[in-house]
Amino acid sequence: MGNAFLQMLWTLVLAVLLSTSSGEDATLLKEERGTMDGSVSQHYANLGAPQVILFCPISGNTSAAQWFLNGKAVPEAARKDGSLILRNVTLAQSGEYSCRDSEAGLPLRRIHLKLGYPPEKPDVRCWSASYPAASCNWALPTETHLPTVFFSTYRHGLEGQEYECILSVAEANFCSIPNIQMFTIDPYVLNVTAANPLGSATRLFPIFLEQILKPDPPEAVTVSPIRGEKKKLLLEWKPPLSWRFPEYFPLKYTIRYWREGSHGRKSIRPTEQTSFVLTGIRSGATYYVQVAAKDFLDNGEYSAWSSPASGTAWSDGS
Repeated sequence: MGNAFLQMLWTLVLAVLLSTSSGEDATLLKEERGTMDGSVSQHYANLGAPQVILFCPISGNTSAAQWFLNGKAVPEAARKDGSLILRNVTLAQSGEYSCRDSEAGLPLRRIHLKLGYPPEKPDVRCWSASYPAASCNWALPTETHLPTVFFSTYRHGLEGQEYECILSVAEANFCSIPNIQMFTIDPYVLNVTAANPLGSATRLFPIFLEQILKPDPPEAVTVSPIRGEKKKLLLEWKPPLSWRFPEYFPLKYTIRYWREGSHGRKSIRPTEQTSFVLTGIRSGATYYVQVAAKDFLDNGEYSAWSSPASGTAWSDGS
């Protein structure tokens, strides 16, 4: 998806949502709907704004307007023109405001005021559980208190074609990038934009596949006795199913183990095999084992540890 289309999309979304402008005028909320049809106008303002002004369409011969918040009279008095000024607004002042002709008691306007913050630049994290794809997710550093949508695109290098990361729903914070080139000089660049009714913010995140590799933990870890061997255990495991093409991109494995009741853990240097004979253990003691995996070329980082597996060495009664 090209820049022009994305800009148009964002413009359309923000045009529907945004209802503020800069400076003091940011407190003057737009009036876009009729007043007597029972509809509710949606308006947005920044939390902590020095003032927010709500307008009431009083007629020239009406003496004053009366304002209510969620059905209860507000302590602030309306101005002569019927408007209501809220100062240093807090979340407690969010809700449905309504104004009435104070003499006739007729309803004049209903406004749903939503207060919050514009989004900050999203915090982005990308990882690859296997060549040649990457997964990315993101989160906002602070709560906005408003519905926020995300748009994400990526390109290869500065001049590469731009593609959209398809999201299942607009509020999703996860996407995948398939078929990333390995050992490329130019990074892939993920563009994540967060938008809500008060503004938008964009984060550009560079991606080199070799730097973000992190396999899933090894699977099917077992600890088995070896017949006749009272001080040895056979450890076995399988590569994670998510690691594609292990025959072309092998993994190396690190093992850690500990004896039941012991607080210390011992590690074994990396091995390329999916089995290992643990020696020098105590006869009759139960041992726990975990395995972690990493790209054979030492790119990226180790996976999380597998779930512990346990076993006891061979005994005469086995």
